[in-house]
Amino acid sequence: MTIDTATEVFEEHRPVLMGVAYRMLGRVADAEDVVQEAWLRWSGADRTEVREPRAYLVRIATRLAVDRLRQVRSRNEAYVGPWLPEPYVTDFGDTVPDTAEWAVLADSVSLAVLVVLESLSPLERAVFVLREAFGYPYADIAAVLDRGEPAVRQLAGRARKHVEERRPRYEVDPAERRDLTERFLAAAAGGDLEGLMSLLAPDVRLIGDSGGLSKAPLRVIETADKVGRFLYAIAQQGVPDLSYRSLELNGGAALLVLSGDKPDSTLQLDVVDGRIQCIYIVRNPEKLVSLGNQ
Repeated sequence: MTIDTATEVFEEHRPVLMGVAYRMLGRVADAEDVVQEAWLRWSGADRTEVREPRAYLVRIATRLAVDRLRQVRSRNEAYVGPWLPEPYVTDFGDTVPDTAEWAVLADSVSLAVLVVLESLSPLERAVFVLREAFGYPYADIAAVLDRGEPAVRQLAGRARKHVEERRPRYEVDPAERRDLTERFLAAAAGGDLEGLMSLLAPDVRLIGDSGGLSKAPLRVIETADKVGRFLYAIAQQGVPDLSYRSLELNGGAALLVLSGDKPDSTLQLDVVDGRIQCIYIVRNPEKLVSLGNQ
């Protein structure tokens, strides 16, 4: 296999490697570092012995992500305020023609699920991602992690139970979410408190992530009254040279808020029965760098 061929093979599998690494780590920069390291190992390997490049590359990326996750755990423990995954642009487009497959991929990269995955051990998270998001057989996951298949099945069972117990029961309806996002934006931008309140579920939650580097709530805000009044107050303060851009983040409709041409924040909603159940706002500038060209 020549260098040019090796590059083509790697680029063919880059999306799945990035998908695995991001779901494992929740940060684009960390995932990109893992993919870059996987490329270095691939380019320096004896590829004549590799029969299945995809399996080989996924094994490298997963093991690197497990090691990186162990390193960054302490960083997240010292985080200021609520922690959310870094917004990740997803546009499966024609690459995922099957509706059921699209729903699985979108759910596995959603903010709600990624927050729950933070509470898994690195090995549990790796097994969950490979099994639930990418449909890998247990035998293949065992080979990736160099563990016995019975041990992998136990890890998968624990991880699945943990996620099912803690994940919010949100039904993903892309059209409904886009509609609520547009109505929410119109009410907030227009200072329509009554209209804003009508969109919120009684037990709505607002989670703001700033990492202590910009203004955002340092605690989760709960109930429609508190969330509505907080958003109304923020809207009255305004953002210099404000503009919005719609895009798909983490498998769902989202808004990128710009101040001038610089990303200020992202906003995404979870919707249940036509009402907003959870609002995610990311304002940590370090987590918005990758959105600068969107």
